[in-house]
Amino acid sequence: MTTVLPHGAAVGQAPTRRPRRWKRLLRDNSVKGWIFMVPLILVNVVVILIPGISAVYYSLTDWSGIGDATFIGFANYVEMFSNEAFANALWHNIIWTIFFLIVPMTMGLFGAYALSRLRRFALFFRVAFFIPYIIATVVIASIWRVLLSPDVGLGKILGINFLGESEWALGAVAFINNWAWWGFLVVVFLASMQGINPSLYEAASLDGASPARQFISITLPAIRPTFMFLGLMTIIWSFLSFDYVYILTQGGPAGSTEVLSTLLYREAFTNLNAGYASAIGVIMAAITGVVVAAYLWIRKTRDWEI
Repeated sequence: MTTVLPHGAAVGQAPTRRPRRWKRLLRDNSVKGWIFMVPLILVNVVVILIPGISAVYYSLTDWSGIGDATFIGFANYVEMFSNEAFANALWHNIIWTIFFLIVPMTMGLFGAYALSRLRRFALFFRVAFFIPYIIATVVIASIWRVLLSPDVGLGKILGINFLGESEWALGAVAFINNWAWWGFLVVVFLASMQGINPSLYEAASLDGASPARQFISITLPAIRPTFMFLGLMTIIWSFLSFDYVYILTQGGPAGSTEVLSTLLYREAFTNLNAGYASAIGVIMAAITGVVVAAYLWIRKTRDWEI
């Protein structure tokens, strides 16, 4: 007769050692996931959460960026919504967003569709369209500043100071930014289109569908997740745009290219009005949050699998 010990080993056999608790936890996939997430969460707390909470606090003060801050309630917000410069910058951001939702998105969509139909030189055009996106912003801005120059460039030929006249400046900056941006959209849209089943196009051709009908009935529905995502990111990026505006015009001439980010920068680092700049930053974050919330609501109500 064999005597069995409480831990499961028989008499004369080595006892079976149960794995320690921390080893069992490490084998749990959910615990492994949290372990990998901890560094990212810590970085986001330090880089996003703490500065975000600080910005909300300083937006309620008259802080200059140096020294102590005095609590003044919502005075910065009251001043901001009655300030013509803020309304002007917000309007420019809205124009900028509409432009980038229409022009580069349309160019990227049709550029990708055209490339998907090419059998030769497709890789060449794909690389050519994408190159401006990987060039440093300051380099592209400097090149276009010379090309549009009223002294030696296109501006001299047409008699227009594209970056120096109020009626042309915002459009010129948006055009330059679009030139560097739309190639990225082409590559992303093209990658999405290449996942469409070719048999759908073959069946549509046999039914006599024109290329335009195939694009509307097959291509657009198939790439809807990519289209919606890029539309969302375009809105967010448009409200955060800074680099091209600041490098080319710094918000001028006469505030004709001023956007919220350049106004925030000028208030914080030129006018030393960090409390007011923090209020602008809070409003920018709120606008972005509303856009993302609207996108999530639409996705949920339409039951989109995006």
